[in-house]
Amino acid sequence: MLINESHKDVKTQAGGDMLTGPVARFARQIAGHGYIVAAPSSYHEFTGPEPLAYDGPGTDSGNAWKVEKKLSAYDEDATLSIDMLMNLETCNGRIGATGMCLGGHLAYRCALDPRVRAAVCYFATDIHSHSLGAGKNDDSLARAKDIKGELVMIFGKRDNHVPPEGRDLIRKTLHDVGVTFSFYEVAWAQHAFIRDELSKGRYDPAIAGICFEMLLELFGRTLSSNLGPREGGDGEVEDVC
Repeated sequence: MLINESHKDVKTQAGGDMLTGPVARFARQIAGHGYIVAAPSSYHEFTGPEPLAYDGPGTDSGNAWKVEKKLSAYDEDATLSIDMLMNLETCNGRIGATGMCLGGHLAYRCALDPRVRAAVCYFATDIHSHSLGAGKNDDSLARAKDIKGELVMIFGKRDNHVPPEGRDLIRKTLHDVGVTFSFYEVAWAQHAFIRDELSKGRYDPAIAGICFEMLLELFGRTLSSNLGPREGGDGEVEDVC
């Protein structure tokens, strides 16, 4: 499918224009399957919409801004993005979210909005460590019960940004509060293994392709197809072979 791209300025409390190369290409992949994709610039308070380079200075800037930005500002970006999509004549009212690294956490927080029916969170950095938004008042796990859509959580088992104890806490919390979710840990993958620039030596295109198919399955079932409410998932499982 051929796609078109456009830029829309959305007024925020912090100001600035609301991608990096890999995120832009990721968004184009999703759009190529027939979805309307809104990709807000996470650091619009600090810089223009031009991509950050995946080098030392670019990494340092992103890591500094990630903590400096207020949690409420991240949530405002998500809310405004959903509002914009819902106001499009071509929107069917079914919203999904996805992202990688910081974006994985932001996709999770986006799913706290009841309008979001599905979210695919790739190596969602910092949900467990509470370092997003200067480490203050990050209620991501405490609010897990607010998630009404379906999640797919994807991590590499060699991910040292979200260590095993963090992944265990995320999984247990989602399970305990009854979120509908799938949880995948790729045995040999590092953090950010779908980021298709080779500067950090983590990109695994084969695994990235498989994980993208997970996204297409979830989005296709929950956003494209109008299958109605989910049934049969809450009953007692029959104990037979």
